[in-house]
Amino acid sequence: MNAREHSEWLRRKTARDMAEVLSGRGFVAEAFDEGAAAVERLFGLVPEGAKVGLVGSMTLADLGVVDRLRSGPYKLIDRYAAPNWDATMACYREALLSDVFVTGVNAITRKGELVCMDSSGNRVAAMIFGPAKVVVVAGVNKVVEDLDEAFERCRRIAPLNCRRLGHATPCAESGRCSDCLIPERMCNYTGIIHHGLKEKDRIHVLLIAEELGF
Repeated sequence: MNAREHSEWLRRKTARDMAEVLSGRGFVAEAFDEGAAAVERLFGLVPEGAKVGLVGSMTLADLGVVDRLRSGPYKLIDRYAAPNWDATMACYREALLSDVFVTGVNAITRKGELVCMDSSGNRVAAMIFGPAKVVVVAGVNKVVEDLDEAFERCRRIAPLNCRRLGHATPCAESGRCSDCLIPERMCNYTGIIHHGLKEKDRIHVLLIAEELGF
């Protein structure tokens, strides 16, 4: 085996191992070798006519999920098509009552905790309460050792997200988190989902043996 094959083996093993850990904590979790298979599974979880909410996610963008939701038989709450901030906020609120909420995640601990850090809190809020079904799509690059490493990962990727969204933060220029205290910062709200036991089968995690998103 060459280096690429060893790395591929490790990614696939990580996806399978984490799916088992998450399942043991009450989530519905599945592992996939490739993103395409995970996308097919995702759309198998979204009924025709369902009201679908989604977040800004490079993982979902990498996989072409947004375009497929737009063209499919779904009632997409399209935050990307909102013409202004008020309309965007209206989409965020409507998504809290969606049938299916599709999201990425910032980090997944080896213990099986889902960690997200948000600018507006819409993703954190919807993952915790509101939508009838939450589908989390994540590459194995989101797997971290513990909560400390999860928070560090959130800070490390914040500059990338600020640049992606055009937020005028110090980290968007420096590339490093300075824990700024300005409204434009990405790191305003943090959510930790410790397990999926409270509402059986509500949170479904699709783990992909690839590096996706930030």
